[in-house]
Amino acid sequence: MTNNPLMPINAEVINIISESSDVKTFQLRPETPLDHMPGQCAMISLLGIGEALFSITSPPGRDYMEFSIKRVGKLTEVLHQLEPGQTVGIRGPYGNNFPVERIKGKKLLFIGGGIGLAPLRSLIQYTLDRPEEYPDAKQLIYGARSTDDLIFERDIFDQWPKENNFQINLSVDVESPGWDGFVGFVPQYLEELSPDPSDTVAVTCGPPIMIKFVLQTLEKIGFKPEQIVTTLEYKMKCGVGKCGRCNLDEFYVCKDGPVFYLSDLNQMKNDFI
Repeated sequence: MTNNPLMPINAEVINIISESSDVKTFQLRPETPLDHMPGQCAMISLLGIGEALFSITSPPGRDYMEFSIKRVGKLTEVLHQLEPGQTVGIRGPYGNNFPVERIKGKKLLFIGGGIGLAPLRSLIQYTLDRPEEYPDAKQLIYGARSTDDLIFERDIFDQWPKENNFQINLSVDVESPGWDGFVGFVPQYLEELSPDPSDTVAVTCGPPIMIKFVLQTLEKIGFKPEQIVTTLEYKMKCGVGKCGRCNLDEFYVCKDGPVFYLSDLNQMKNDFI
């Protein structure tokens, strides 16, 4: 991070990967390396357009950073028009990270919906890059609206299924031609699969309504709140605890989160979803 946490630095767009009709992954190379951990976020800006906070999609240790961005407004519309070689502003990283130390020696259950797979991807790849530290079974339950909306196809169909002891379960909300997998919402699929909660940590991210029902379903099938981790980065705005728009009780999601255990969230008086 720069000395001024609100001052962006330049980052070159070195590659752009089209994930779906409205999601692109941008590989950025900041002029000064930004050390990050899985679960953290960064602010991306375009001069004269604006800035917004995005999850860092790539694990640490690369010579670039990846951001998977859904086209939903003015800034993201312009970002989607960029080409390799152009420059954006970047500042961060912000927030805490997934509990990479506490989940060592645990079975890992990743549950994502839509663009919510983006922050999970950083953690998934982090653990796969370190098999000696995370040798236990891993499972991904991931869903999207349709087959056309599934992102990271190179990971979910090609790379990750080849990994040792990693089970991939995919779903879509609506019937799609040629799809022979589960049709329905992620919480439904989670309940049908009912993964064994013993010695397992579940990590989830997705649309707020999905997170709400996934948390309920996890507890229903036997997970305890201290076994459940979620990220609330969708609440983050300025990233540095100044605007106050992400506060939960006395906490700020951008300073004290965005990663929380459900056991900690349950202590809060305000609704976190």
